Amino acid sequence: MSQTLVVKIGTSSLTAPEAGDLALSTIAALVESLTHLRRQGHQVVLVSSGAVGVGCARLKLAERPRSIALKQAVAAVGQGRLIRVYDDLFTSLQQPIAQVLLTRSDLVQRSQYVNVYNTLRELLQLGVIPVINENDTVAVDELKFGDNDTLSALVASLIEADWLFLLTDVDRLYSADPRTNQDAQPIQLVQHIDQLEALQVSTGSAGSAWGTGGMVTKIAAARIATAAGVRTVITEGRYPRNLEKILAGEMIGTHFEPQLRPFNARRRWIAHGLIPVGKLYLDDGAVEAIRSAGKSLLAAGIIQIEGVFQSQDAVQLCDATGREFARGIVNYSSAELHQIQGKHSDAISGILGYAGAETVIHRDNLALSGS
Repeated sequence: MSQTLVVKIGTSSLTAPEAGDLALSTIAALVESLTHLRRQGHQVVLVSSGAVGVGCARLKLAERPRSIALKQAVAAVGQGRLIRVYDDLFTSLQQPIAQVLLTRSDLVQRSQYVNVYNTLRELLQLGVIPVINENDTVAVDELKFGDNDTLSALVASLIEADWLFLLTDVDRLYSADPRTNQDAQPIQLVQHIDQLEALQVSTGSAGSAWGTGGMVTKIAAARIATAAGVRTVITEGRYPRNLEKILAGEMIGTHFEPQLRPFNARRRWIAHGLIPVGKLYLDDGAVEAIRSAGKSLLAAGIIQIEGVFQSQDAVQLCDATGREFARGIVNYSSAELHQIQGKHSDAISGILGYAGAETVIHRDNLALSGS
């Protein structure tokens, strides 16, 4: 059966840890595996880190750049080299690829989000393997994905993938870092992300010397992907041929089961494409109405407002304890909401002096979070 696969490989798997030079044998094995999967009829997307690491090696830099300008310059050097290596290897197997560089702004505006979706879908229909990376050369902090784990999860959600594979430098998720803790226990299956809290998983946040990720970002990516119905696997990047074994049913790595809450296209965009710029804390009645009954948010249910935002901005919806359970697009600015929070809809026009929307967030502009 043909499936859509998103495969993300990290810098720690693509490069030698000491100098950041490309691990050509790993890349070649990955290219062979992805090409074979494509010939089996699967649609394949590769999300590849490594541009900054390769640029550092190319320029003989001793450590990863700290300043934004230098990092962006180094990324520009490394990205060309990285895609050249991929193109040479895929071309030797007659597999066409396409380079796709994204920033978060490509997903923030609905029209651009749809355009990215259409472009990726067209490439897949043509039998092309898109090679995606964050456009580090132009991205600014507020519009960065932060890491390619997040980027890969958002891409998997966007194209409604069946699988997301996160290839890293350990064979699976453990209860602690197995490189420093001999008592770390392997975790084979996660049915829901919250299960990890019960297991007291200590993931750490530091990545490799050349990478930016760690297990924290991979768990966050799994939360995004599984909420969109995408089965997610963390497994070792040095053995790309394991992908075929996993698809054949072997339980290699750590598997995160998808949640049975598929979003429509607009709700996926709201949940994962938009960057929230504020928070609304709601009373129990409003939380229950939105979460269980699919209702819109009314001003009466708001107990606290955080942040400064305008009408049509995205905000997080949290319960009284601060736990996010949904995101949505507001019909009012934060200044207006401070005036009408806790009030009935009938009173809004009298308070504001004009007839505004009956709802603070309409149910069509709401998306429940994966948590």
